[in-house]
Amino acid sequence: MSKLILSVSPHLRSRTSTTTIMLDVVIALIPALIASVLIFGLRALLLTAVCVAACVLAEFLFCLLCKKPCTVGDLSAVVTGILLAYNLPVGLPVWQAVLGSIVAIIVVKQLFGGLGMNFANPAIVGRIVLFMAFSGTMSNYMMPDDKGELVASATPLVATGSDVPSLLDLFLGNNNGVIGETCAIALIIGGVYLMIRKVITFHIPVVFIATVFVLSFVAALGGGDVMAALSDATYQILAGGLMLGAIFMATDYVTSPYTKWGKVIFGIGCGLITFAIREWGSYPEGVSFSILFMNILTPYINNWTATKPLGGAKNEK
Repeated sequence: MSKLILSVSPHLRSRTSTTTIMLDVVIALIPALIASVLIFGLRALLLTAVCVAACVLAEFLFCLLCKKPCTVGDLSAVVTGILLAYNLPVGLPVWQAVLGSIVAIIVVKQLFGGLGMNFANPAIVGRIVLFMAFSGTMSNYMMPDDKGELVASATPLVATGSDVPSLLDLFLGNNNGVIGETCAIALIIGGVYLMIRKVITFHIPVVFIATVFVLSFVAALGGGDVMAALSDATYQILAGGLMLGAIFMATDYVTSPYTKWGKVIFGIGCGLITFAIREWGSYPEGVSFSILFMNILTPYINNWTATKPLGGAKNEK
């Protein structure tokens, strides 16, 4: 005679944990790391290693001093370090990268209660703080010359004339920018891996990128040349940090909506703000600011798009 086994919730169980999710993100970021080393040289690897080490050490010391359980093992600090490094120019002084890592981990993450309590993506805030504090070095984009020495070079979003890279160069990464954003194919490979592993869904990345593409196409269509408008729109989604932001930063579990329609709204909002900053702002890139702004709106988007549980009563006004 079979027995009815009773247990407390949750009744649906999975082997998935924070550590396994973060490990998948680290794996997905490896193609971009390889591309960054090939494009910018070993200093890209050094900068990434410094940011990861600084983030892990900052989290360990904070937990130790505050007598909290150590959370270094969940790998979230490692992911933050990699993402922050990917948002930095290769020539950035090491001490500034360390400062950005401390801001990301302690100010944005730990002071708000740790993973799950932060109001915004720590890596994005760390990058914005560095940009506001050290705009000179954060805007000093460099690439190795024929001798392997770093020399100043324009990013695709501000390049003119012969400095403008082709769409193929943007796709393969033969262009300048922060170390993790240049190679679109590497970022796409990482994004596909995360979708296959069901770490992220397509909603935010696809809607974010599509919104920027459509708006850029419409804006460029004023010239009357459809093919030129398509080329310009494609250029806008391959250049700058759109791929990196849409795939790896806008999809952060803590700071993005959990409902499908919420993710769609989030992606549209990010795309609108990114396009507006690029089109009319004095700053050529708007991805980080758009994600930060939508992070702040995420609790409201969750409330707006929350579904009623089966059999549940409607909320009284």
